[in-house]
Amino acid sequence: MFESPQVDMGYDVSDYEAVYKPYGTVQDVEDLIAACHKNDMKLILDLVVNHTSDQHAWFKESRSSRDNPKRDWYFWQPPRYDDQRNRMPPTNYRSYFAGGTWTWDEHTQEYYLHLYDKTQPDLNWENEDCRRAIYDSAMRFWLDKGIDGFRIDTVNKYSKVLPFEDVPVTDPTSFTQSAPEKWCNGPRIHEFIKEMSTQVLSHYRTYDDLPLVTVGELSLCPDPASVIPYVSAREHELDMVFQFDITHLGQGPPGGSSKYEISAWTLPQMKRIVAKWQTMIDGTDAWTTVFNENHDNGRSVSRFAVDTPQWRTHSAKMLAIWLAAQSGTLFLYQGQEIGMINAPEEWDIETEYQDVESRNYWAEAVRLEDSGLDPGRKERISNGLRLMARDHARLPFQWDGTAHAGFSSVKPWMRAHDGFPELNAAAQEQDANSVLSFYKQMLRLRKTHKDVFVYGRFEVLDLENKSTFVYRKQYEDKTAVVVLNFTTETQELPVEAIEGMDVLASSYGKVEAGALQPLEGRVYVDY
Repeated sequence: MFESPQVDMGYDVSDYEAVYKPYGTVQDVEDLIAACHKNDMKLILDLVVNHTSDQHAWFKESRSSRDNPKRDWYFWQPPRYDDQRNRMPPTNYRSYFAGGTWTWDEHTQEYYLHLYDKTQPDLNWENEDCRRAIYDSAMRFWLDKGIDGFRIDTVNKYSKVLPFEDVPVTDPTSFTQSAPEKWCNGPRIHEFIKEMSTQVLSHYRTYDDLPLVTVGELSLCPDPASVIPYVSAREHELDMVFQFDITHLGQGPPGGSSKYEISAWTLPQMKRIVAKWQTMIDGTDAWTTVFNENHDNGRSVSRFAVDTPQWRTHSAKMLAIWLAAQSGTLFLYQGQEIGMINAPEEWDIETEYQDVESRNYWAEAVRLEDSGLDPGRKERISNGLRLMARDHARLPFQWDGTAHAGFSSVKPWMRAHDGFPELNAAAQEQDANSVLSFYKQMLRLRKTHKDVFVYGRFEVLDLENKSTFVYRKQYEDKTAVVVLNFTTETQELPVEAIEGMDVLASSYGKVEAGALQPLEGRVYVDY
């Protein structure tokens, strides 16, 4: 919600100490903090400090001259030249938004680095003065107003591998190449996060005198050994992180040219991912998160279940059980609690999709196919964007059946989903059988049985079954078994696993004897 030109929907911050004017004012945020605390709620903000907008005062100074004191607050490099003396960027790195990571600045005759859009230059965390300014402007300014922590954007990208060097060519159709190993988990990253924690975060407490909470967005950490150093209690870095195996299921490598070239995934693959991050906490001082949606991916009902009118409510309820019984801290993304789904398939990508990443990937696909370099690319990327584009999670929230889904009195950044007259929060508030009502039920059960659901030991019981997902949770003498049918056909119950146990909840409400209904989820407990 910070001041921004909105090239990347606010992730291009031009002033950390101001609010984007259409959203309100700093006073509005102060009032929100006070109201949250009055109602025993806490508020955390997004912390976006890998990069700023190119309209931020720091970058304007940095690009003003080569000898400006803030020149080294960003990454500047001289050009290279090929054999024909054509100017070339310093390296062949590919941006997360397609294209290169270096943009030429005519005024100072050098390139600047940006992992994302060219309007989002990367801050140079190697510069101590830059880090101190980040701590003061982006963090202490808001911590002094009483916020309760941060969701930390791109938390493991602050330390780049220096000096900058080319990476091997893995995509022969392009000069730019995927290179996340050059900026994820860099050589000084733990030093930087520890400094942030000890010099800033550790000096603040929440309104009820508890430690602040930090949750980091962690890329390119595919195994627990690479994640635990960030969230180990003894390391004093972060409380927890979002690790994205689950949201990347069926997707190409993030940032790579094939990110939106989707592939079929299997339920055993999903189970292995869930088990890996559920069992990471066993015997360690680490903590984990539970989620299957965020602002950077397609909706979970559309991706992991069935979003047709016949099945979408059953799908959303089944996924609610899947999440609510897992160990760790549960995060629900806005709209998930009413079962919001992807934008309609018939929406035109060129006119309806607004996200900078979607637009860049689509433009790249058009260019490569129309030039004859990659036949069929438009269809492949179109299919991927219709399933997993960031736009799907960024549709306006569907509050009610009035104009623009009740989100605003005028058209927002994107038009509301065509299905909002039927799928909206107001209608579900009045329906005891709605997705919203079921989420409330599951969250109450999670709180009531937090010993086994939040802290219980996790075990998959049917790893290779391609239709059902059955897992056991154990806490001391208490056991829970979760049974999930990911198909639209009835499935056999795991009789041995649930023998002698009571049904705590079913996504169908009333349990049918003898079989697991299509897209049904159940929780069994044994005290």
